[in-house]
Amino acid sequence: MATFSVYMIRHGQTYFNKYRRMQGWCDSPLTAVGEQDARNAGKMLNGIDFDAVYASDMTRAMRTAELILPASGNTDLTVQPMAAFREAFYGYFEGDDTSQTWFMVGAPHQAPSLSAIIEQYGIEKAKDFCKEADPFHRAENNAEFWQRVNGGLDTLRAHHHDGDKVLVVSHGNTIYSIAARFAALTSPARPQNGSVTKFTISANDVTLDYFGRKDHLD
Repeated sequence: MATFSVYMIRHGQTYFNKYRRMQGWCDSPLTAVGEQDARNAGKMLNGIDFDAVYASDMTRAMRTAELILPASGNTDLTVQPMAAFREAFYGYFEGDDTSQTWFMVGAPHQAPSLSAIIEQYGIEKAKDFCKEADPFHRAENNAEFWQRVNGGLDTLRAHHHDGDKVLVVSHGNTIYSIAARFAALTSPARPQNGSVTKFTISANDVTLDYFGRKDHLD
């Protein structure tokens, strides 16, 4: 059975990141810092010959991938959009102030921030609490999120062979959620913009090799 490596990068800084706005399925452009985040990630990945590159279909992720490819020496590849690896959908809260939103979502559970929710309940409950707090109940809960992401993992399994190296540009809470599901994370800190998280994927398992690196890679 095939076992292959997935290098999952969080997109570069966006204007919504800079201004601390909820950014799930809404989008904003990369800042100049965010474009440099992408190039720096590409430099870290230089020397790795990827067999394929995917990105969430959000513009911020696609643009990050486009900037990574030349910096990493993989100019022969084309970025393939994959909606399965989007960020969680925050429904009514899309575009709102991040701190205010997570206070509204977590306060009924005595956890007034996203970090507090993760520390007390786990990242899975953060999504459930968000859907409960959304007056339209359109935000993704944990089951809906994982139905989508599992589809993406199954697509990678169906298309890749033993020893392949795959680049995926995704989002902070999506990467954190995958890592938290398959490894015991001890910190609620999500990966920084432009950081690299590596997974080994087989037919029946996902292993976290490292999380959120912004320097030397193995």
